[in-house]
Amino acid sequence: MNKPLRRIAIFCGLLVLALLIRDNWLQYVKADSLKDDPKNRRVTIARYSTPRGDIIVDGDPITGSTESSRSGLNDLKYKRTYKNGPMWAPVTGYASQAFGANQLESIEDGILTGNDDRLFFRKTFNMITGKQQQGGNVVTTLNAAAQKAAYNGLKTQGGKGAVVALDPATGKILALASYPSYDPSTFAGNSTSTDSKAWTALQKKNNPSDPMLNRALRETYPPGSTFKVVTAAAALENGLYSTADEKTDSPLPYIMKGTTTELKNEGNIPCKDATLRVALRYSCNTVFGKIGSDLGNDKMLEEAKKFGFDSEQFTPVRSSASVFSDNMNSSQTALSSIGQFNTAATPLQMAMVASAVANDGKLMKPYMVDKLQSSNLDTITQTEPQEMSQPLSAKNAQVLQSMMETVVKEGTGTNAQINGVTVGGKTGTAQHGVENSENPYAWFISYAKLGDGSKPVAVAVVIEDDKANRDDISGGGLAAPIAKSVMEAVIGSKK
Repeated sequence: MNKPLRRIAIFCGLLVLALLIRDNWLQYVKADSLKDDPKNRRVTIARYSTPRGDIIVDGDPITGSTESSRSGLNDLKYKRTYKNGPMWAPVTGYASQAFGANQLESIEDGILTGNDDRLFFRKTFNMITGKQQQGGNVVTTLNAAAQKAAYNGLKTQGGKGAVVALDPATGKILALASYPSYDPSTFAGNSTSTDSKAWTALQKKNNPSDPMLNRALRETYPPGSTFKVVTAAAALENGLYSTADEKTDSPLPYIMKGTTTELKNEGNIPCKDATLRVALRYSCNTVFGKIGSDLGNDKMLEEAKKFGFDSEQFTPVRSSASVFSDNMNSSQTALSSIGQFNTAATPLQMAMVASAVANDGKLMKPYMVDKLQSSNLDTITQTEPQEMSQPLSAKNAQVLQSMMETVVKEGTGTNAQINGVTVGGKTGTAQHGVENSENPYAWFISYAKLGDGSKPVAVAVVIEDDKANRDDISGGGLAAPIAKSVMEAVIGSKK
């Protein structure tokens, strides 16, 4: 071969090599980023070319798919539908041709579309047989009756709020409700005149009630007196007090350490040197504020973290981290120990507190996906209950249970009483705004104990409502009846 031909051959070889390198770079290195590029419409077309799999509650689908209008430039064949969309939106999230997806619809998109690598053999079988690709199912832990009770309770109350119910023994999420809510079906397509208009109307700037906010997982509130359950646990675990009925060292008036400020109670209640039981029954700020101050910031923070504070939770939908601060002085620790100052909690977090106490001190990791299925209902993965921490010993948990049961039997939580069932609870009304200038939040946390000793449900309810009063009775008046209805629904479904 003469020299010019050899040069041409080498040059052509280099071009082929560059082409192969480029092809492999695109197919293997850049494949994921190109697949996820919002400008790659082929992915969107493929996602909506077949019906999505379903999200399942109690054996029934709460989602579906329907053929889109094929008018104009719409080349997306199927769009998502939802049954009782507003009730289930905090669980499902949305899947929209125009606006993407979130929550379970996004996290489990691969299963629901049938594109997940765990469905490889099913996809291969469909390719060989020519069968249309089908999505798998997401089977949740939710209890339909409990969810209905939670959502209807919030809706009847009329204000903003959220409810979370857990199975203390497993961590299964039984109810996850947020109000006001939205219907994901209204913007599941990509019509400018209908879907875009519905989406725009739901945005916070256009709708101050922010119906798309998942208040059960993403909103943190000052927990008020419900946090006194955590403070009581810290007192027992650190040996400050050993029983529910020994007197505490609680003077009246109580001047917070390092200040000249008196920490006051709500009304004329018997808080001087009160026992833990009496202090929780009447919700004595002085008793629990002084306990927090006596234990100090480090011990209070350690106990709060055992309950899950200062960490995000993944259910698998992410929950915001609840907050108990560090580097606080004595008076700040006292205020934080009664659920004020910087302390803030999601409804999920406070349900976890009630759940751990009910479960004899063992906190189970909360989760809402029981299993993932292929289109032929084979189980791909099954979630196993997982212990998250042990915030308090079984002995101390049982002491705290007896205190919470007194609150419901003869304290501020009597509205949560259920015939034939032992209920433990704690009310709370949390201050809100600068110098408590805005309407407070009404809280109630609780659990139900059956005659056989089992505790099938723990609940947290928070209400943002202008009817709330600045005392613990509002938590019992507004939130406790909702918690009661949710507990009754769970108990009824197990009969």
